[in-house]
Amino acid sequence: MMKTRTILASLVVLLAGVAYGLAQTDASAYMGTWKLNEGKSKFAPGSGKNTMVTYSPAGDNMVKVVTDGTDKDGKPAHTEWTGKFDGKDYKVTGTDMYDTRSYIPAGKHSLSMTIKKGDKTVMTGKVTVSPDGKSRTVTTTGSDPSMNNEAVYDKQ
Repeated sequence: MMKTRTILASLVVLLAGVAYGLAQTDASAYMGTWKLNEGKSKFAPGSGKNTMVTYSPAGDNMVKVVTDGTDKDGKPAHTEWTGKFDGKDYKVTGTDMYDTRSYIPAGKHSLSMTIKKGDKTVMTGKVTVSPDGKSRTVTTTGSDPSMNNEAVYDKQ
């Protein structure tokens, strides 16, 4: 009886560890500069485009994400976000369309993203790095039809 309990307890701990490991995102897969591949991307009319995105370490398990591109009117746009992939809201600078962005692991090479203005969610999305690490796809859905996009980026 004691042997069975020990085996079951060990199995539970092992499975919990495997599940935790699968849920974690390898942040290193995102690091570097990503250039928009417009030919593979699909944008709704009236949407802005991030043409270049850079992920870099920012100390204490933090990540800095810098985007450069154009807004819905074709004017230059630049945003900066520094935070952790822990599901908490962190401030975004450079835009008045939203205030915060959060990321949470959604698999080994995927993140779920929530973008808010105040307490209201204005956009959600998923960021996925390909298994070979050479491309990344960002799919977004938002409160405005122009936010429903699929952007494909190539690692530089």
